[in-house]
Amino acid sequence: MDSSIPYSKELQLACLTVQRATLATKKLLEAVDKGSFDKSDSTPVTIADFAAQALIIAAIHHAFPDDVFVGEESASALRSDPALLERTWELVASTRLTDEESDAQLYTPKTKEEMLDIIDLGAQGTCGSQNRAWVLDPVDGTATFIQGQQYAVCLCLLENGLQKVGVLGCPNMNLEKGYIHEDIVDREGYGHQVFAVAGHGAYMRKMDTGALLPAHKLEPKPAITDPKDLVFVDCAGGSSDINVHARLASHLGAPWPPKTDLWATQLRYIAVAVGGCNASMKIPRKASYRSKIWDHAGGMLIVEEVGCIVSDLAGRPVDCSLGRTLAGCHGMIVAPSSIHQRFVDAVQQIM
Repeated sequence: MDSSIPYSKELQLACLTVQRATLATKKLLEAVDKGSFDKSDSTPVTIADFAAQALIIAAIHHAFPDDVFVGEESASALRSDPALLERTWELVASTRLTDEESDAQLYTPKTKEEMLDIIDLGAQGTCGSQNRAWVLDPVDGTATFIQGQQYAVCLCLLENGLQKVGVLGCPNMNLEKGYIHEDIVDREGYGHQVFAVAGHGAYMRKMDTGALLPAHKLEPKPAITDPKDLVFVDCAGGSSDINVHARLASHLGAPWPPKTDLWATQLRYIAVAVGGCNASMKIPRKASYRSKIWDHAGGMLIVEEVGCIVSDLAGRPVDCSLGRTLAGCHGMIVAPSSIHQRFVDAVQQIM
């Protein structure tokens, strides 16, 4: 991208470190496929989470030592399990980009203890209204990751609670049919990376093992005013009340069931941006439920940059400055700006 665009240094580094982290997760998946681990064991998922978090934070912290990190994992399990620590360290120490110039931009922990401390930076950080925080989900979609289905490696820079740069690596995403499906997987390559800079659009590129490949800008979502033109992505499991989702779609006069069903939250944003869908919702089964910030930061920015509005169920903007969760956000609506308010009105009518 043009170096004159704001946050160009942060974006370059974020794209490279997410690509490197996805290579670590793919390497582990290959080991699982070859029978090195028992697929009923959650250990491969754990190693992937720890390794990806270590690789991402190491690179960003080295370049921006004053920034805060907000990640899902802590290193406590590694500190108490020498075998798990050794396997994680082997993955971190052996994962490199094949392009020397690109790899040289990414710091790697030098020792196991340094790696543990770097992982813990993510467990200690929190988002606020007066800081620069990097939010990451090293593997979003752990259940589908271990099945060789869709998952994402996610990174987002927030400044004073506002999303500025979002990068999502989707190593298994295959768009040959124009939409994302759990079981339609990129077997030949390394999937895609989707990224955005606030106010400067969203982009997508194929991922590889070395230097970043060229990216193209995503087209804005077409304006729609007829609910019949809504194309939902949803998740049949998890914390959402899928029955209420169906009622809402019926009330709107929108097609149901959803075209796409994806487990990973961040992948649902990608389905809206590039996967043939244009709307998503989350009406929690429990009124007290609040999402973790790493399940949404970055993905929200990407869909906003293609013309969607992301809000809570009352239509209020999502506040990312309230710690490690979206504490002020009850539920979620993602829809093109041309029909978003109608969506909000319908929610208020049926709730």
